[in-house]
Amino acid sequence: QVQLVESGGGLVQPGGSLRLSCAASGSIFRINAMGWYRQAPGKERELVATIISGGMANYVDSVKGRFTISRGNAKNTAYLQMNSLKPEDTAVYYCNVEIAQWGRPPIGYWGQGTQVTVSS
Repeated sequence: QVQLVESGGGLVQPGGSLRLSCAASGSIFRINAMGWYRQAPGKERELVATIISGGMANYVDSVKGRFTISRGNAKNTAYLQMNSLKPEDTAVYYCNVEIAQWGRPPIGYWGQGTQVTVSS
């Protein structure tokens, strides 16, 4: 089994910054990709950013230029640096990790979610 622990959410004023962290532990053969999703009240969960093992990152248009996803030196960690936050960024943010399986399809795991609230 794989466990994901997220941290870094909270309340911030518009224009402020937050940094989310996600640490994966457990039975990990190889991490193919790590990503962040978010879900606002009454809305579907949406992809925010992903980063693959080679370091290439992808972002939803609404956060480009404001958010940066990165991997930690331990490689089992991922960060989401969020700058110039807007009220519409308010949501529960979830970490997602795709783990390669030897001889089988990869498996995705989800963190428990961390609340980000942008409000004055």
